Amino acid sequence: MAKKQSGQDEMVFLPLGGVGEIGMNMGLYGFGPPENRKWLVVDCGVSFGGPELPGIELVMPDPSFLEDEGDNVVGLVLTHAHEDHYGAILDIWPAFDRPVFAGRFGAAMLKAKRISNNIEDDVEIQIFTPGVPFQVGPFKIEPIEVSHSIPESNALLIETPAGRVIHTGDWKIDPSPIGTAPTNIKRFKEIGSDGRPLALICDSTNAMKEGDSPSETEVGVNLERLIATAKNRVAVTIFASNLGRMISIARAAAKADRQVVAAGRAVHRIAGIARELGLMEGVPEFLDQDAYGYLPRDKVVLIATGSQGESRAAMARIADGSHPVIDLSPGDMAIFSSWAIPGNEKAVQDIQNKLVDKGVEVVTGRDEMIHVSGHPRRHELAQLYDWLKPDVLIPVHGEPMHLEAHATFGREKGIKTVLSIRNGDMVQLFPNTKHHRGEVRTGILYLDGNLLCTPEESNVRDRRRLAFGGVAIVSLVVNGRGQIVSGPEFDLDGLPDLADDDDPLSAVAQSAARGAIKSFPEKRRADTGRLAEAIRRAVRSELNAAWGRKPIVKVFVHKV
Repeated sequence: MAKKQSGQDEMVFLPLGGVGEIGMNMGLYGFGPPENRKWLVVDCGVSFGGPELPGIELVMPDPSFLEDEGDNVVGLVLTHAHEDHYGAILDIWPAFDRPVFAGRFGAAMLKAKRISNNIEDDVEIQIFTPGVPFQVGPFKIEPIEVSHSIPESNALLIETPAGRVIHTGDWKIDPSPIGTAPTNIKRFKEIGSDGRPLALICDSTNAMKEGDSPSETEVGVNLERLIATAKNRVAVTIFASNLGRMISIARAAAKADRQVVAAGRAVHRIAGIARELGLMEGVPEFLDQDAYGYLPRDKVVLIATGSQGESRAAMARIADGSHPVIDLSPGDMAIFSSWAIPGNEKAVQDIQNKLVDKGVEVVTGRDEMIHVSGHPRRHELAQLYDWLKPDVLIPVHGEPMHLEAHATFGREKGIKTVLSIRNGDMVQLFPNTKHHRGEVRTGILYLDGNLLCTPEESNVRDRRRLAFGGVAIVSLVVNGRGQIVSGPEFDLDGLPDLADDDDPLSAVAQSAARGAIKSFPEKRRADTGRLAEAIRRAVRSELNAAWGRKPIVKVFVHKV
C-alpha cells in the first residue's frame, strides 16, 4: 500500500502491468491526498500463456491493490481494443461495479467478446467521442485520435486540479493509414503550446528502432502486387483485429478479380463490427468458408486466423490437413502478414514448414514488407516530444530493454525529468515529481480453463514436472496388524517403456517398492503415512538412478 501522508492534493501514476513486459497493460492514475485518493484505471489487458505455462490461456495483472481501495476506484478508460489492453476487462472489472469508458469500436468489441465467450458477468459501458472531454470523478479526460493497427485508438489527455498528463496508449504517425484515423497532430501541438506543466506516459515498443514506422499503405501496395501475380489460391493470415490489413487484402483481391473468403470466428467478428460502424464502406462482403471449394483456384483470396500458430485456428488446421472445408495445394501461396509475438515463433514456424511440405509457397516478412508495426520508432517519438514539450517522461509498454532505450532517448532529447519505472512503482507527478520504487505489491493471475487463480493456486509447477518426468502411482492395502492384504499395484504414466529393455522402469519401480515394504517392520506398517513416504522415496530414488530423471511419485496406502 502507498505511504500514508497528509497534505495537498497530488496526482500520481501507478502501473500494475505492462511496464517491464509486453502485454498486461494496466495503469492507474490517482488524485487527492493519500488517505482519500481517487483512482482512475486506464486499460486492463492480458498476455498469453506459452509452453512454460501448460494449460494457462491468459495471464493478467492482479488487481488486489484496487480491491483494497474499494470505493475510491471511479472507473476504467479503454484506449483501444487489443487484447493486451482490454482482454482482462470481462474477467476482472465486473467485481468493481464501475463503468468502462470506451469508443464505439472498443465498446462493440467488449460486447461481442462477452457473447462469443459466453461470459455471464457484464460491465456498464459508456461510449465516448474522440475530441469531446468527459468527467470521471475528479479526472477530466479527452480522447485524442491516434493511428494504430486497430480502429478508433486514442491517446488520453487526463487533467486534475493538480496537473495534466498525456497517456499515449499504442500509437504511431502514419500519414496514410487504412481503416483508422490519422494521429491528431494539430491537437497535440495545441496541448504543447498551452504552457502548463505536462507529463507524458508513452509507448516504448519500438524505442530501440531508428526512423519512422512504415505506413500501412506500403503494405497494401505489396499485398496488391503479390495477389495480382499469384497463379493459384492465395491465403493470408493476419492479426484479426487489424482492420486496415483486412481492407487492403479485400481491395487487392477486387483488383485481381478475386473474391474474399473469411475463415475463423475472429475475422468474421471484426469485419461484422466494422461494417455495422460504417468502417468498411465500399468493401465487398466476405464469403463464408463453405464457398471456398466452389471458387476457381485463381479467383479466391482467403483471410484466415492463426497468425500466431494457434493450434485450433484456421491456418494451423489447413497446414495439418484437418480443416473440414479448406485446403491448400502445391502452387498455392500462403502469406503471413504479421509478426510472431515473442514465445510464438516456433509454433508459427511449424505451420510454415508444414505448408512448405505441402508444396505451398510461403511468404513472410523476411521476404516482403507485408507487415508493419503499429508503434512509434525514435523519429516519431522525437516529433511527439517537440509537439507536446513534456516536463516529465515516463516510458511504459515494453520490456526493460525497450523502457531503458526510451528513457535514454528522452534524456538525449532534452526532457527535463525522465523516470525509469516498473510495475508497482508509484510516481508522484504533481505538484512535484517523486519516484517511490516498489510502493505497491503487484502480481499476476492465470486464466486456467474457466478459473481465475494465482500462480500458486494453479499448480502449474506440478504440470511442468509431470511434463518433464511423468508420474508413478503405487497403491497397496494393509490391515491393522501391518500385513499386506493387497498390492502393491503400479501405474506409470509418461515414463519410457522400451520394448527390448531387460530391466524396464516398471520392474525398477516394483522392486524398489517391495524392498521398501520388506525393510519396514510389520508392526510399524499400521502407520500408513510413514510407510507411504518410505515407498515414495525408494521408488523415486531407484527410478532416478535407472532413468536419470525424478518423476512425481504418489503412494496410496489403504488401511482395513
